[in-house]
Amino acid sequence: MNFVSPQIVAFITVIEECSFEAAARRLSVTPSAISQRIRTLEDRIGQLLVVRQTPCRPTPAGQQLLTKVKPMLLLEAEAMAEFHLTEDHQASSDPFAIAVNEDSLSTWMIAAFARLQHEYGYLFDIRIDDQDFTLDHLRDGSVMGAITSEAVPLQGCVVHSLGNIRYCAIASPAFAERYFSHGLNAESFARAPVLVYNRKDPLQNRFIHAVTGQSTEPRTVQYLPDSAGLVDAAARHMGWCLAAEGLITEALATGRIVNIAPEQWLDGPLYWQHASIRSGVLSQITDIFYAESAATLHR
Repeated sequence: MNFVSPQIVAFITVIEECSFEAAARRLSVTPSAISQRIRTLEDRIGQLLVVRQTPCRPTPAGQQLLTKVKPMLLLEAEAMAEFHLTEDHQASSDPFAIAVNEDSLSTWMIAAFARLQHEYGYLFDIRIDDQDFTLDHLRDGSVMGAITSEAVPLQGCVVHSLGNIRYCAIASPAFAERYFSHGLNAESFARAPVLVYNRKDPLQNRFIHAVTGQSTEPRTVQYLPDSAGLVDAAARHMGWCLAAEGLITEALATGRIVNIAPEQWLDGPLYWQHASIRSGVLSQITDIFYAESAATLHR
């Protein structure tokens, strides 16, 4: 028994799986059946919903529809489980897509996902992006929720404050002695090579401005999209960087790195946003996210 139409299910699955063939395998039907269901839905709505390329993606109309109908599958699964129309944990048989920032994933979120799997049987499909951009994944309907820096909820969504993730400026002792022995100023920051997560990452520039009051551009920038790797690279004298407090404890204790500005840091607020529906699953995820982040985030 299904409450949501096969056409809607096919549409959501094609977008999640990025192809008609993968959607067909997941739903145990033929690719032609998937194609027919999508055409029927597009005929009813009067607009194209899927860009038929590799990978498949929603059109603007498809994105709008996706944000409206995707929560329906979660509510359907919960209703079927509540009325014993399916097997235990069937509501959680498909992975939940969630957009997260890597610093959260590397510090507290694995513990949260493990609890959710052990206690409820939930599975997850994690999408990594900067916390300033994870909301784009929720906006286009590709995820059910996002860890974000944005406090204002999207239309049709609800937001929960988790706390602040703290970033500290680190370098190896030798690097700090070479470049910052005369203090943290615009000249030293311009000279010192800096390690940056990716081109979306503004933390280092924000820190320089907070310390010096100037918008100084370092002459040497290296990009390393790995949160733990940034700490290791800094310990190996490759540059200085901003790193999440929860990732640097061991390296600080062993003397591989130093905090170059012990009295200065950046706090980044984190929020959990998801569709505003009355869902037991979303309530359980929210409660465990809040509990597991408590040891890492500043509230």
